[in-house]
Amino acid sequence: MAGFISHARLIIGALALMFVFAAAGPAAAQQPSSVNPTAQAVSEDQLLNALQNRGGTISGRVTIPDQQSATLIQPAGQDWRSFHERTLKWIGGISVIGMIVLLIAFYLFRGMVKIERGRSGRTVVRFNAFERFVHWMTAACFIILAISGLNITFGKSLLLPLMGPEAFTGWSQWLKYAHNYLSFPFTIGVVLICLIWIAGNIPNKTDVEWLKRGGGIVGEDHPPAYRFNAGQKMIYWIVVIGGAAVAITGYLLMFPFYGTGVAGMQLSSTIHAIVGVLFVAAMLGHIYIGTLGMEGAFEAMGTGTVDENWAKQHHRLWLEEEAARVGPNDSEAQARARAAATPAE
Repeated sequence: MAGFISHARLIIGALALMFVFAAAGPAAAQQPSSVNPTAQAVSEDQLLNALQNRGGTISGRVTIPDQQSATLIQPAGQDWRSFHERTLKWIGGISVIGMIVLLIAFYLFRGMVKIERGRSGRTVVRFNAFERFVHWMTAACFIILAISGLNITFGKSLLLPLMGPEAFTGWSQWLKYAHNYLSFPFTIGVVLICLIWIAGNIPNKTDVEWLKRGGGIVGEDHPPAYRFNAGQKMIYWIVVIGGAAVAITGYLLMFPFYGTGVAGMQLSSTIHAIVGVLFVAAMLGHIYIGTLGMEGAFEAMGTGTVDENWAKQHHRLWLEEEAARVGPNDSEAQARARAAATPAE
């Protein structure tokens, strides 16, 4: 009996050893003794053909829900990266720095536009509290959005060498949070600006005449205007259209791949960046006119009132409307109407 068990163990051991060798054979056959770098490799021609036949991308197969991760090669991404690393910096630098240089030169040449007749001591309400709140909320959000957006384009080149990697990383992270969250009140502000001022910003023939006469900025002429002149109407439509463009494209970037693919994301990023830097340049001009460029202009959004002589000089038709709106039986209103009817020139 003991001999039988011993022979059985020997037979089982031999079978197990044979099984191991049999299983290892195919695995060993799969591992070549030498590696041929050109064997079973994808040639450049095959890649180019695949790019042409599959809409400009090469994709693999994935088992995870995110099918975007299956994209292996997307040549348009190279163009997108080149645009952001080179072309956008030129567009942003020329538009923003160019605007600053232009405004400095204009100020040195023209100086501040003064109230020619001096201050009368009487004021007219130009913007109510709600209008000023909407303006300053939108403006404050825009300033932070502009700084954080410009940091993405120029921060690595300009600030990183000065701040160092650790400080620049923290700075950029907080700006990213600010950019994302302040986009919501900014968008609300743009919508409100569109609604509350659209009636006064429809272009008309008065605007054509205002532009022909230089708008009171070029030369000493002061053409009459209603509540908003042609220049202010331009700023209004830049804010409305430009604000809508950066808001829509920004939310597509903030919530990626909801309703768009990789190509749509790249297009949104490009539009967002171009409109953003041009938006910043335009607002620099707006800030200049409202502060250093024109005496008494800041008071309109600062206190909500403007001096009568300022209103008569820059918005005579609006002042006439305001005087008539108070009522013909009001002696003060009649005096203002007579003063408004007298040309400021």
